[in-house]
Amino acid sequence: MTVSSPYAAALDRVPVRTGEVRLLGGTTRFWDYGDPASDTVLVLVHGFRGDHHGLEPVVAQLPGLRLISPDLPGFGESTPLTVAAHDIDGYSRWLRAFVAAVDPGGRLVLLGHSFGSIVVAAALAGGPGEGTDAERADGLHPDSVILVNPIGQPALRGPRGVLTRLAIFYYWLAAALPERLGFALLRNRLIVRVMSEAMAKTRDKRLRRWIHDQHDRYFSAFSDRRVVLEAFRASVAHDVSEYAARIPEHTLLVAAEKDDITPIAAEYRLQRLFPDAEIVAIPEVGHLIHYETPAAAAQAVQAFLK
Repeated sequence: MTVSSPYAAALDRVPVRTGEVRLLGGTTRFWDYGDPASDTVLVLVHGFRGDHHGLEPVVAQLPGLRLISPDLPGFGESTPLTVAAHDIDGYSRWLRAFVAAVDPGGRLVLLGHSFGSIVVAAALAGGPGEGTDAERADGLHPDSVILVNPIGQPALRGPRGVLTRLAIFYYWLAAALPERLGFALLRNRLIVRVMSEAMAKTRDKRLRRWIHDQHDRYFSAFSDRRVVLEAFRASVAHDVSEYAARIPEHTLLVAAEKDDITPIAAEYRLQRLFPDAEIVAIPEVGHLIHYETPAAAAQAVQAFLK
């Protein structure tokens, strides 16, 4: 049964175009929302195991801007990379190549949510062994950066570190099992629902039902077991704090007061690591700002851009 989106009416008013580009041996599908003539262009990077649908509630609250939202390689409608691994180096190389390929022009803003915040930060900071010398020299230089629910400390140190350890065991088991059984375990709807219930903070039953429906629909939209296992290892092996000091661009952190992955105190510590960053803390929400409080996130983004 389809669960109607509380943001559908607003999203329906936003024009959208689709496109694709060949990058690092794979095909990246992307969605180009809003005003194509806007002077400000946001490139959006979604979180782990999601796709472009996850950030659409925020897109719906940002009229007048142009927003380009790709599916990460190996997730959603994008095919896997074939000349790079699906690790932080591979994804940061991919992001730099994607921005260069779509060549948005105008005022460029990079926005990353959750795992996407690590990808954005790594792509901006670069690092030894990442890509070619030419790629590192060319770099990625947006006008500003926005990180929503940024992963600001190692995942195992979060208030629900025990759940992260269970997740590590879950992905280890999925890797250890034969291909068919491991793939089925990764797409197990009961496990997806447990994850969804743990992250949702809203008490609005209709909103919770829609959030669970979104996770049921899109959380298992990955191409194969290898991709999701590589990306999971990357998501728990890195965090934004590794890269913050090397990101000179003016940065906005949109944090959640009830985030179980990076507690709010750690987000304030993260802010101080950046040369030039400000933070907005949204109350009564956890790691699903993009689903539960997209209007508050969009308001923070609009104020920052002004």
